[in-house]
Amino acid sequence: MDDLSNLLHGFAVALTFKNFLFMLVGIFLGVLIGVLPGLGGANGVAILLPLTFSMPPTSAIIMLSCIYWGALFGGAITSILFNIPGEPWSVATTFDGFPMAQKGRAGEALTAAFTSSFVGALFAVIMITFLAPVIAKFALNFGPPEYFAIQLLTFCSFVGMGREPPAKTIAAMMIGFALAAVGLDTVTGTLRMTYGYTDLLQGFDFLIAVIGLFGLGEILLTMEEGLSFKGKSGRIDPKVVLKTWRELPRYWATSLRACLVGCWMGVTPGGATPASFMSYGIARRFAKNGKNFGEGEIEGVVAPETAAHAAGTSALLPMLTLGIPGSPTAAVLLGGLLIWGLQPGPLLFVEKPDFVWGLIASMYLGNIVGLLVVLTTVPWWAAILRIPFSIIAPIIVVICAIGAYTVHNKLFDVYMMIVFGIIGYTFKKLKYPLAPFVLALVLGDTAETAFRQSMLASGGSLAVFFSNKLVGSIVTLALVILAWPLIARLISLGRKSGGPGGGTPAAA
Repeated sequence: MDDLSNLLHGFAVALTFKNFLFMLVGIFLGVLIGVLPGLGGANGVAILLPLTFSMPPTSAIIMLSCIYWGALFGGAITSILFNIPGEPWSVATTFDGFPMAQKGRAGEALTAAFTSSFVGALFAVIMITFLAPVIAKFALNFGPPEYFAIQLLTFCSFVGMGREPPAKTIAAMMIGFALAAVGLDTVTGTLRMTYGYTDLLQGFDFLIAVIGLFGLGEILLTMEEGLSFKGKSGRIDPKVVLKTWRELPRYWATSLRACLVGCWMGVTPGGATPASFMSYGIARRFAKNGKNFGEGEIEGVVAPETAAHAAGTSALLPMLTLGIPGSPTAAVLLGGLLIWGLQPGPLLFVEKPDFVWGLIASMYLGNIVGLLVVLTTVPWWAAILRIPFSIIAPIIVVICAIGAYTVHNKLFDVYMMIVFGIIGYTFKKLKYPLAPFVLALVLGDTAETAFRQSMLASGGSLAVFFSNKLVGSIVTLALVILAWPLIARLISLGRKSGGPGGGTPAAA
């Protein structure tokens, strides 16, 4: 009952005229960002974050989170009408969405995508509403060893359970840790790796880094690919919407599986992209018409869109309760909270209830508003894609530069944005993951501080990380996940050697 009372209070906060206006602005900007290839939720939030510095934190986080919801919705538009994924997680939507559009069923595909996205997000928000306070109360007992153990678990999860090769993930993470160490040492007060540059006394500004990595880096890559937009017209007839809504309940099992997959991949460092692919594969396996997937099956649109929205939304759960982002966008939002002077974690629910519950309430409202907006404005967004990308790209680059300059009003930050843009472009070209790099850059300082505080308290003994059942269990789980690729390989080799023709000479 306390949670419901807090949620009602959150609706009162979110429904003030100012916050509701920011919600609408965020939705429209998010859909635009999702429609334009080369941008994305994390990129849009990073580029527009400087605009929120003069806003109250609650209004700022509502607008930024709604940018994310809008981007999740917008990615489906380009996937279905143009066969161009506006977002990485929309790739799986193209498999059946674009064939449906080619068959004259674009309205049906778009309605199914938007409605499924809404269902996935609603499922995740309900989970956040009831689980976040429980996790936060549990985490109130955490000290430095427990916090480091949680952060270690996050880092190890990216290595052991990520899609990228572990060596590349570790390399990206180590570079992030190195850059996070630049500046003033918070424990000893000494300078580290500043090389005489006074601009580096505070280290690399996280906001400058993400604007370069996500905004400029993605634009450079997209410009190189030379995208051209050619697709089907997008108009949704109300009769088509009602017809599709009557049909969608038949796929309740697919939606439920997608919600569960999405929430799991959102809370863990999996993310929306693998969640959409995994959900699509599971749906294809269990569907009656699985062999027709790829030819225009509506179920092939429902599964990835539901999972992507569930994953994108549930990634905010560990960010709010433990201060650990579950996705690149959550990492950018985490940086925003720190800039506004808010410390994500269990105390946030106690010290800033208006902020937390206003944000959770805006998740409900933002997804309802987002669904209505995209259903009624699809032709506008489709028309934007007729503008040559050669015109759009320079505009985005200028916005990135302005955003970087306004952080500290220094030209040095613009230069650093360009450097990080080149780093992001290089990472993409070499297929190195950006998410572990960003995670290490964001959490490097806090993880180091928690580790060193634990060492000081224990006299330098690593046994402090096994001093009680809670911290010992978390550290053990982290080490198992870290070694999981090796464990899985040994299990696979053991099965092969024990199989027919693969055993010992005697067995042969």
